[in-house]
Amino acid sequence: MVEWGNYTEAYKAIHDAIRSGLVNPPEGKTVTKIEFTYDVDGDIETIVFKEDAESLFTLTFGYDENKNPTSITRS
Repeated sequence: MVEWGNYTEAYKAIHDAIRSGLVNPPEGKTVTKIEFTYDVDGDIETIVFKEDAESLFTLTFGYDENKNPTSITRS
């Protein structure tokens, strides 16, 4: 069974990251594609931002034992 409240919290964390500038592309680059990966429970694990086939950066999500999002790390 899926607790939909956790999805709401995850999407809010993504929204807040976008507004904070955490997902700004490197200078001179444009995000043209976004790819998602999911863990075995169906929670977002990473979001990869690309310009065409080139990976620009990745956001990796951390969760607590209740599957609430606890962190977003850019690499």
